[in-house]
Amino acid sequence: MTVEVCVKAAVGHPDTLGDCPFSQRVLLALEEKKVPYQMKLIDVSSKPKWFLEINPEGKVPVFNGGDGKWIADSDVITQVIEEKYPTPSLVTPPEYASVGSKIFSTFVAFLKSKDATDGTEKALVDELQALDGHLKAHGPYINGEKVSAVDLSLAPKLFHLQVALEHFKGWKVPETLTSVHAYTKALFSRESFVKTKPTKENLIAGWAPKVNP
Repeated sequence: MTVEVCVKAAVGHPDTLGDCPFSQRVLLALEEKKVPYQMKLIDVSSKPKWFLEINPEGKVPVFNGGDGKWIADSDVITQVIEEKYPTPSLVTPPEYASVGSKIFSTFVAFLKSKDATDGTEKALVDELQALDGHLKAHGPYINGEKVSAVDLSLAPKLFHLQVALEHFKGWKVPETLTSVHAYTKALFSRESFVKTKPTKENLIAGWAPKVNP
């Protein structure tokens, strides 16, 4: 049976892989474990009937491990992938599992902010500084030499952060955060990431209506 995963198609380009960081996280886990899979692109502005039948909530990603049972939520899906395909292990030690977990929400708050004094930029920089400190002590990846699940969750979010903030705000991750820069460079150059990342144009198109509603 084929492993299948439904992911977001690009805005306005239903045949192109879209910009959902949670979908990419699942694809990264499959790629890192070299699991063959079939990708189904979902136009989220016009969801097909068959997709809503297997997944009434209509959210992406959804995953079918080959047994016909569809599973939603990238946290659950990546756990299932880890259990079904334990080699190579992508398990993150529990004490490191939440490293960087607030980066995405602070990035979104800063991206949408129209007030330079509301503290959203500082909140994001604080989170990135905490990540930098962790990487300096434990790097190059969050759990040392080997990539693990937490890196694959963070990589798409950091890519969104980098591309969207530069485009919409002319903002870049401070140069002083050298470990974060080395970390994103290492993650973004992995074969699994290159294969599953959205184009910058599609990522920007995905954020535009949320930034300027």
